[in-house]
Amino acid sequence: MLLPYLNEKLIEAGCDEAGRGCLAGAVFAAAVILPKNFKCEELNDSKQLSEKQRYALRPLIEKEALAWSVGIVSPEEIDQINILNASFLAMHRAIDTLQVRPEHLLIDGNRFKIYPEIPHTCIIKGDGKYLAIAAASILAKTYRDDYMLKLHQEYDVYNWDRNKGYPTKKHREAIRQHGITPYHRKTFTLLPEQLTIHFKLENKE
Repeated sequence: MLLPYLNEKLIEAGCDEAGRGCLAGAVFAAAVILPKNFKCEELNDSKQLSEKQRYALRPLIEKEALAWSVGIVSPEEIDQINILNASFLAMHRAIDTLQVRPEHLLIDGNRFKIYPEIPHTCIIKGDGKYLAIAAASILAKTYRDDYMLKLHQEYDVYNWDRNKGYPTKKHREAIRQHGITPYHRKTFTLLPEQLTIHFKLENKE
């Protein structure tokens, strides 16, 4: 059973992101404030749930949450500021638009960029420990999946309806055959041979 809060006396928002390791598409993050008495045995880290379970839980989270929001950082922004900073920015954008101002942030992971005037606690594997972070992980994941399904309709050769932009064998083979799209992250290693080329150039210098 996941924990309902870290500090019972504070309004806490759980924050998590989705899509950090993808080769294409935006990175999404969600912030969720749950009631202190919220209970849901099915709620867990989104990676531990099936797609059907995640989508079944999303309306429950949105209905029961005191506030929730989703933040998005585009592929172009990711290339400009790097994926770590983009993940932090997506979380900040989600926090920015919460209808209830949190007094403390529960962040999934071990690093975070300070949000103005709101203290935070980083929790490694927090999406498997706290309800609010797990709820945020589900919203971030499902909203990002919806987004990738729309992109798949535009570029169906990359199998984004299945891989959601992650570096699967089929995704990389499609990049090799068809090149990249405006949604690919150009600063990422899109093909394994890029590493070999980079290594040769470094040694040549």
